[in-house]
Amino acid sequence: MANIGNYIKSISISAIPILLAIIFHEVAHGWVANKLGDPTAKVAGRLTLNPLPHIDLFGTIILPAILLITHAGILFGWAKPVPVNPYNLKDPKKDMMWVAAAGPITNFILAIASAFLLRILNSLNPGLLFLSSPFTRKFTFGSSILQPLALMCIVSIQINIVLGVFNLIPIPPADGGRIMVGILPAKQAEIYSKIEPLGLILLFAVILFESRVGILTRIFSFLTRLLIWI
Repeated sequence: MANIGNYIKSISISAIPILLAIIFHEVAHGWVANKLGDPTAKVAGRLTLNPLPHIDLFGTIILPAILLITHAGILFGWAKPVPVNPYNLKDPKKDMMWVAAAGPITNFILAIASAFLLRILNSLNPGLLFLSSPFTRKFTFGSSILQPLALMCIVSIQINIVLGVFNLIPIPPADGGRIMVGILPAKQAEIYSKIEPLGLILLFAVILFESRVGILTRIFSFLTRLLIWI
């Protein structure tokens, strides 16, 4: 029963930060596309913070829950991709680069905002993140209210860094792959974009390699600690 209680607590703390990270990521893609001339996402009703139009049953709910329950050490997920029609853009090659970059940039902004909010919460109750210390035991009522918010901020920092860094991997269909296509000269970009049908296989290969080597995990951990320290 204790384990079930811990799982419920983990999910309740993590659900809102994960949803916000994924939804803001997708809305950012659609918002920038709309600003650059493509209203496809707007017409489809995807420029909304209402989670329902964005939820992917496996990527938004099942996978993050499995990672939390199994203590995988990494939180990850995705929403339904926001539809973008590059032919509506003024300069499809360059503009798609900015549309792709909008998602990871938004995640990094959310991570920084969460770190600032964590700082504010900790200033309201000094030592909030170290609730086992004698000092913070004096603040039982404040801690019971502020601690869940602080934990949500930490999850938000973690998930937004993971999403931001992972999506910058330069393999299409990841955002980093589309950014790379926008940077490369036209001929090389055309050749590079042809690997997209194999992109998911390559990304899974990266994940398997990461599970053995842990390079990205170290980057995620370093950036998380850096933001919390700052």
